Amino acid sequence: MSSSTDTRPFLPFALPSVGEEEIAAVAEAIRSGWLTTGVRTAKFEAEFAAMVGAENALAVNSCTAAMHLGLDALGIGEGYRVALPVWTFTASAECLRYLGAHPLFVDVDRATLNIDPALLEAALDRAGRDGGGPVRAIMPVHFAGQPCDMDSIMAIARARGLRVIEDAAHCFPGKVRMAGPGAEPGDRTIGTIGDITAFSFYATKTITTGEGGMITCREPELARRMKVMRLHGISRDVWDRYTSKTASWRYDIIDAGFKYNLTDIASTMGLVQLGRAAEFLAARARIAAAYDAAFADLPEVETPTVASTTSLHSWHLYVMRIVPERLKIGRDAFIAELNARGVGTSVHFIPLHLMTYWRQRYDLSPRDFPVASGEFERVVSLPIYPRMTEGDVGRVVDAVADVVRAHRC
Repeated sequence: MSSSTDTRPFLPFALPSVGEEEIAAVAEAIRSGWLTTGVRTAKFEAEFAAMVGAENALAVNSCTAAMHLGLDALGIGEGYRVALPVWTFTASAECLRYLGAHPLFVDVDRATLNIDPALLEAALDRAGRDGGGPVRAIMPVHFAGQPCDMDSIMAIARARGLRVIEDAAHCFPGKVRMAGPGAEPGDRTIGTIGDITAFSFYATKTITTGEGGMITCREPELARRMKVMRLHGISRDVWDRYTSKTASWRYDIIDAGFKYNLTDIASTMGLVQLGRAAEFLAARARIAAAYDAAFADLPEVETPTVASTTSLHSWHLYVMRIVPERLKIGRDAFIAELNARGVGTSVHFIPLHLMTYWRQRYDLSPRDFPVASGEFERVVSLPIYPRMTEGDVGRVVDAVADVVRAHRC
């Protein structure tokens, strides 16, 4: 259907899936008289930990906060470096700057747009010779909901004595097949592999609390450190100090912490969303499968590659790529054409070496990251969220096909 005849309302790129159950639960939390971090947050943490199989889970007010707390707990500080993909949102790298640390940017795998283990090893080798600060950790970013090649990444980390902190903002729930040295082959849930994993509950994510995040980890000492630093470095939770006749007002400040706690209002919403996670995942997977099938006969576009190591993809994003040599228009014009047909899109991501701060601060150029630089010119994120109807999905498919027909070579 051409843009000139389509009079339907604009289809947004993303909408949260929030219903009456979430609204009722939040209202109940407000009426309870306890609004900030309390028993509902503790329940959210426990249920999230159980769902992913993590030993410890800590709710915070954003995934950025989760990564910051995690890096701090791992001892990442002034002058240290952390290896991470250049294909990510700025939050992954900016947390390092909070601590005086620096990113060691790595190019990505062309098929998955996740960090390339071979290029990671090469970057780590160069870092050992370049006179810069010591590399202390690796931060894989599970792009679009597809887990990274964690078998290879964990092997690299073990061999070099590096910590691993996963950016799983896109990847709940997610699983990856692993069969590392000395290990039984099998599926591992994202949130149980690296030393620390950070999740996001932002409004567009696979479950939402509006704003919010979760940290999972194995080591109790890391969990204790992050729990204290989550709330100003105070030795006790507010809940412990205010909720009984025997509660003591006395507390201590152990370190200069942060204000990263999640409220009970948000956690209550999270509990309902957690109960709907399987429903949401199934809806996203159905939409991804519908797109794959519809675009299979369009050589002008490429559908996302699902790696053989991926046993459960979260499908936070559906990132299609145009094939420039088969089209008369480029990516930006392709997006404009979809927009004219009433379909919202986005681009994930603008690689960080193309952003002013990171480019200037670390003297980066497109030739340093040829895969990310090239693939950036081709990617288009299509709508994929549980509220989409079959008609909505068909509308996206028709719009893409219409643009292709109008502009194919």
